[in-house]
Amino acid sequence: MSSDSPPSHPGREASVQEGHLFRLAGELPPEPALPDSEIRPGLDRQLQGLGDSVPVTVHDGRLDVLAARNAVATELLGEPATTGRYGRNIVHQGFTASARRVLGNEGADLYARWATAELRSAIGRYPDDERLRGLVAELSATSGDFRRHWAHGEVATERSGVKRLRHPTRGRLTFQNEMPHDTARDHWIVIYAPAT
Repeated sequence: MSSDSPPSHPGREASVQEGHLFRLAGELPPEPALPDSEIRPGLDRQLQGLGDSVPVTVHDGRLDVLAARNAVATELLGEPATTGRYGRNIVHQGFTASARRVLGNEGADLYARWATAELRSAIGRYPDDERLRGLVAELSATSGDFRRHWAHGEVATERSGVKRLRHPTRGRLTFQNEMPHDTARDHWIVIYAPAT
């Protein structure tokens, strides 16, 4: 890239430079107020380049699905919801009747535990975010399972695991999930590799 080329994302580049200056001064840089709402173009092209060989989704640090990146992800998981305030939120989805139908009772319980711990982590990163606080309030008011998991105070640390799904036409499927993190935008890339 030539020195006179404009940065691809000026605000993010300034943020990275500011963070570097804070670290040089021996300080921690301030956390961003919110995750970025757009997937990096280069990452998006790379994920699209996978074709339909492996299901891939992307969610942000608020745990909202930004995209199912290929047709096989949409076929496996369905279209990301577009209705309701929290319809695209993976934590909210974990406390719905459809989660039990797709994951089974044991899988839904494991997912609910993980999702609640992820939500606690997200609030730790974005403590003033009204959307996340509203999600906690709504789930606390509507789900005894959520209240039970929230009371445990767990914070998510796992970035890989096994997910078992009940697909309406393909039957029971098992995937090894890996979740690389795009730290610059606080996006999680969820890769569903068929388990052997």
